Amino acid sequence: MAQRLQFPHDFVWGVATSSYQIEGAWQEDGKGESIWDRFSHTPGKVLNGDTGDVACDHYHRYVEDVALMRSLGIGAYRFSIAWPRVQPQGHGPVNPAGLDFYDRLVDALLAAGIRPFVTLYHWDLPQALQDRGGWGNRDVARWFADYAHIVARRLGDRVKHWITHNEPWVVAMVGHLIGEHAPGLQDPALAVRVAHHLLLSHGLALEPIRSESAGCQAGITLNLIPMYPASDKGADLDAAARNDGFVNRWFLDPLLRGRYPEDMLALWEQIVPEVDPDDLAVISRPIDFLGVNYYTRQVVKHDQEGNPLLQVALVHPPGEYTTMNWEVYPEGLYELLMRLHREYAVPALYITENGAAYPDVVDAEGRVRDPKRVAYLRSHLVQAHRAIADGVPLRGYFAWSFMDNFEWAHGYSQRFGLVYVDFATQERIVKDSGRWFGEAAQENGVEP
Repeated sequence: MAQRLQFPHDFVWGVATSSYQIEGAWQEDGKGESIWDRFSHTPGKVLNGDTGDVACDHYHRYVEDVALMRSLGIGAYRFSIAWPRVQPQGHGPVNPAGLDFYDRLVDALLAAGIRPFVTLYHWDLPQALQDRGGWGNRDVARWFADYAHIVARRLGDRVKHWITHNEPWVVAMVGHLIGEHAPGLQDPALAVRVAHHLLLSHGLALEPIRSESAGCQAGITLNLIPMYPASDKGADLDAAARNDGFVNRWFLDPLLRGRYPEDMLALWEQIVPEVDPDDLAVISRPIDFLGVNYYTRQVVKHDQEGNPLLQVALVHPPGEYTTMNWEVYPEGLYELLMRLHREYAVPALYITENGAAYPDVVDAEGRVRDPKRVAYLRSHLVQAHRAIADGVPLRGYFAWSFMDNFEWAHGYSQRFGLVYVDFATQERIVKDSGRWFGEAAQENGVEP
């Protein structure tokens, strides 16, 4: 048997979820409406008309879910706070019952020996703020900082790892350019303005978080995708660079270099928003870590008829694909981590999401056998280990996701979980991958 690859002694093994995808209880205990409540109830927006009204009912079953994590030997749990549960209108009065829920969840995690990693925004903006312009309204950046202050004041004595935003690219571009996510808009200039306000809100939130959570670590999570040209032709090389600017550098550069990428500013001259003189200094305030969500790579070619903003098209090379039609490409994780280390000198990195959707079923023995997911997780952890060996300051890995959940516009059709959820009965069944991951966490290593 090959020798197990051991991770550093303080390496964090975690699982991740988000509030709208698992909590349910969408109208309970004073919670306000979110943009995903509104969007999922709009006919035609989500596959099969699915909503997050109940989801995994985690709001009522969190004790059971934490016990399940503990039984698997999971060391950390990344979850998000539902802003409209805490502030139903998005600013102003606080809903005590909402804060109480997260207070109880944090206490339950700590009692189980599980470290909480809190994400303050995972896409469920209060609808009341959307009605006032949403992230397109610069004032929302300041209101987000106020919300961050409220949550950190309540939980900051026990929570020491804070993530301001999850995947601002998705919020801006999938929500406001492509229109596939809430609020379902298709406006290029608005999308770029939203991206700027999200980054600004991140910078504004760092100070109140740190003021209320002594000795904490604070950062942000980006979805990052390595770009590969479809050929060595100059046009394809340029297309890959443009797509890299669109997905990766438009967020990495302001956060870590204090400026937007020059090539993208020139390309998007007509839609770049006005930036106040101090904005980039706020956006680039030092972070303690960068969260990386990695699932796949993109192979890109030039296409005159493609997206008018970029003139690119994606190529699907032969290989293994998940049911999300994402190529399984673990080497991309290593290359991405090395790039971040080399080009951006990030002080610390966490893989805050990595996982795969497959068509899981419960067999006659009541077992969920998912060897492809085990192989996916193992191969990516091997690449993470390789990056650490080559000097990358990678501090932890969070599998997406802890359990099957509401997968946004795909509804309940895609299963990413380490734990199978029967959405009719809310029964949880640990998949083979969940047991495998738990063993890897307890052994602090994987077999190559």
